[in-house]
Amino acid sequence: MRLVFAGTPEAAVPSLEALVASRHEVAAVITRPDAAAGRGRSLRPSPVAVAARVHGIEVLAPQKASAPDFLDRLRVIDPACIPIVAYGALIRREALDIPEFGWINLHFSVLPSWRGAAPVQRSIMAGDEVTGATVFSLVEGLDEGPVLGTITERIRPDDTSAILLDRLAGLGSTLLTDVVDHIEDGDIGAVPQPEENISYAHKLTTEDGQIGWNRPAFAIDRQIRGCTPAPGAWTLLEDARLKIGPATIAEDSTLEPGHLGVGKREVRVGTATTDLVLGDVQAVGKKQMAAADWARGTRPADGTVLG
Repeated sequence: MRLVFAGTPEAAVPSLEALVASRHEVAAVITRPDAAAGRGRSLRPSPVAVAARVHGIEVLAPQKASAPDFLDRLRVIDPACIPIVAYGALIRREALDIPEFGWINLHFSVLPSWRGAAPVQRSIMAGDEVTGATVFSLVEGLDEGPVLGTITERIRPDDTSAILLDRLAGLGSTLLTDVVDHIEDGDIGAVPQPEENISYAHKLTTEDGQIGWNRPAFAIDRQIRGCTPAPGAWTLLEDARLKIGPATIAEDSTLEPGHLGVGKREVRVGTATTDLVLGDVQAVGKKQMAAADWARGTRPADGTVLG
């Protein structure tokens, strides 16, 4: 079956690779235009664009997915189906109607839970024990289309959003390819999403990363892991931001919430329950380093309060 694949970030690359290796033909990819990145802010192609060019696949990078010249090119290619993974732009009806079997979206949650932009981050921050991936028929409503396939995956105690997303991207690529196989074989049907237990995964902002130390240690741990690597969890130390990496929940409580305790081998912060033992931290303008090394260089006073 002739496909066009739509996707942009690194998390979409495993699905592209799986489809290229499948029995189907990937005639082109759709991705976001080159974007400024790095210290020099030079324009760079998306990870999906890079992977497509390695395979000699045509790359379509319209400013808008409704652009007439883009839609005309898509009609010429005439894909039977368009699998989409984290493309990053809205697809309007005029584009949705082009492929015979529509657009099918791989989303990194078990729908209808965590519709929206940040399902992996929000599931960790909410303390979910299980998440997964869903392939559904794309419609104009936000992640509302009927479901074609689902997998589940346990969220591990040390999962950050990056680690969990990487795992789901691999598992989801197999699911997506399997669904495309069954679409071609004509032996799959879409099931409407339930009307209950709907939740939304709004995009995280920098403010979502600010730690409130008067919360329980387990909640702060989830927040840190959900915000790692982006937008990053942080706290204030003397009005300057200090980025906080994944920490360890201590078994005892020795400090008041937000109070810093510096030992020879570890740095702790008090919470509403037990202490958190800091892992890596990063001060403004500095490299990321182990908290104990940071404390030896900075020498914060014992009992310093973070905010």
